Amino acid sequence: MLKKIEKCNICPHRCMVNRKEGEIGRCKSGAKTKIALYSIHKFEEPCISGENGSGTVFFSNCNLNCVFCQNYEISQKGLGKEIEIEDLANIFLKQQEKGVENINLVTPTSYVLQIIEAIKIAKNNGLNIPIIYNTNGYEKIETLKMLEGYIDIYLPDLKYAENEKAKKYSKVDNYFEIATEAIKEMQRQVGKSILNEKGMMEKGLIIRHLVLPNAIENSKKVLKWIKENIYEENYVSIMAQYFPTYLVKENNEKYNEINRKLNEEEWEKIENYIEKLGFKNGYIQELGEHEEEYVPKWWK
Repeated sequence: MLKKIEKCNICPHRCMVNRKEGEIGRCKSGAKTKIALYSIHKFEEPCISGENGSGTVFFSNCNLNCVFCQNYEISQKGLGKEIEIEDLANIFLKQQEKGVENINLVTPTSYVLQIIEAIKIAKNNGLNIPIIYNTNGYEKIETLKMLEGYIDIYLPDLKYAENEKAKKYSKVDNYFEIATEAIKEMQRQVGKSILNEKGMMEKGLIIRHLVLPNAIENSKKVLKWIKENIYEENYVSIMAQYFPTYLVKENNEKYNEINRKLNEEEWEKIENYIEKLGFKNGYIQELGEHEEEYVPKWWK
């Protein structure tokens, strides 16, 4: 399976570079799995974190180049350490031993082939908690189909309905068309969300959307698409945690329109629109006043 990275077309960029020979494509990932850290995270959505936390594994690099990325040192600057597939499997098992609710693969796209092999090894050695695929949404259908049966919960972003924003802020073409088709494939695989008696998701789909300042119409279009195309048993997660960082702060002139936090008027419009659409399941964050308050505060 790993031969596929000799002409890598794992994601929609289809760079066709030979990662085994050290050639670097859009995501800057090599042949080995590279991770920045693994931890117990208690600030995900309540049905993901629960009481014991989510067992996050943060993968280095990303196939998007978001100018406002809050994890830019990991996603854009490649902070991390290369490990073997067996090491990744052991990390999954270590997380399970700590009592986490699930294994949460954060920005995993570049390493799908290695992840599948690690899951096989871990399952053979007793891994039995849900596995989450936590992605920016810019995914290739053929790659997602390889994940069928290995992923229990899909946690994709749907960042943009307006492709000109995707081009400016994340440096990709046709984001909306690619991400929405990918999300439909994720839903085909996992069906309708299932929660256990503790309220923890065991299988299903949660679509995240980060609201940007001066982009309320973009958010409304995203929410409308979700309402019209996703099972009502599945979840939406609307985030208010945006604050200007990374290239937005470095190049204020170019990105001036998003060089601030959301204001109360913008957030109220989003809340009203969510209520108007009548979502059955989901979460929406509280609007923080200061940058350091971007840690999610959820209410259902």
